[in-house]
Amino acid sequence: MPVINKNICLAIFAFALLVSPDALARRSTSSIVIDAKTGEVLVSEKPNTIRHPASLTKLMTLYITFEALEKGILKMDDELPVSRTAESRSPSKLGVRAGETIKVSTAIDALIIKSANDCATVLAEGLGYTEANFAEKMTEVAKALGMKDTVFKNASGLPNSKQVTTARDMAALATAVYYHFPQYYDLFSRKEFTYKGKTYRTHNHILKNFEGADGMKTGYIASAGFNIVTSAQRNGERVIAVTMGHGSQEERDKKVARLMEQGFGKLALEKASDATATYVKLDSRDFSIDLLNAKEKETAPVKKFSPDAVWSVQLGAFSNYAKARVYAQKIRRRYKQLSSRHANVEPTEKNSAVLYRSKLIGLTKNGAQKICKDLQKENKSCIVLPMNGNLKLTMADK
Repeated sequence: MPVINKNICLAIFAFALLVSPDALARRSTSSIVIDAKTGEVLVSEKPNTIRHPASLTKLMTLYITFEALEKGILKMDDELPVSRTAESRSPSKLGVRAGETIKVSTAIDALIIKSANDCATVLAEGLGYTEANFAEKMTEVAKALGMKDTVFKNASGLPNSKQVTTARDMAALATAVYYHFPQYYDLFSRKEFTYKGKTYRTHNHILKNFEGADGMKTGYIASAGFNIVTSAQRNGERVIAVTMGHGSQEERDKKVARLMEQGFGKLALEKASDATATYVKLDSRDFSIDLLNAKEKETAPVKKFSPDAVWSVQLGAFSNYAKARVYAQKIRRRYKQLSSRHANVEPTEKNSAVLYRSKLIGLTKNGAQKICKDLQKENKSCIVLPMNGNLKLTMADK
């Protein structure tokens, strides 16, 4: 029987480590940067590659928590019980003990700043589910938000081979958090919190090192590499960036900073180009709804939407009313069943500035979801919302 050289064995073992699944997961990275106002993809590199989200998972746990707060299912000062399951979660964790309680507000801080896995389980169970059932709800909500390649298996991002997502899907989730729950978005900019006399500081160094950065979440497990979802605002423009699969925190942070600079640079060029453009260059059909003469407006029959047509598709947000109207009409004309009355511009004030949201209104839920899926296939951002403005998911009440 041949004798195998010991050095050869060691070399083979070392090679196996290099090509292990964990190493392969970090051999390449996935990234995307979008204009938060319009959903335009500014920069992307393999944004549809399937990856493990790690603690980026907690963004969905927080999304559902914020929705529960808005519906009154939870309150910030509610005390949630800590189970043995929650206590047993592996680090990173806050160290809560079974039989104790923890405030919802503290659990939220712990997820954002400490990335506490035990507190993720507390929130999942506190909403009336086992964590496994809560993960099913997370996946259901993800699909409703257009995250077609995402599956969640736990509330924290701890390793699970079936828990997967993409950079594009994570950008969609970050956009939904920002637009659906603006009253809670500022929580992502917090850099520290104190619990039982101990102060915990954020893992997100981009908040300190990148001008204009104000959230959102970092993540790491061996099979995922170092991930981040972040957002920044400069000169009235906002970008949302995701990068995944890096070999170190430093590499990840340098990459996402570079990506956001590229995004802001592209927006600055577009803005400069817009400043020299005139609207006479636009197709006149874009303004057809505004060019109806008075007589036509008076004689045109007033049509009402059907009782179930109470959904809308938010297409983007613009600093200029005309651009918002043009874009809404442009998308509307792609669908023969829609008339000009389905295009709508909704002004809203944010940070002392007025934004104009382009929307298609008067749609059924299925119709709105179909249009949004069509747009997402072309890398266009969109959000399906009820027309009354109150997001209602299918999460069960307590």
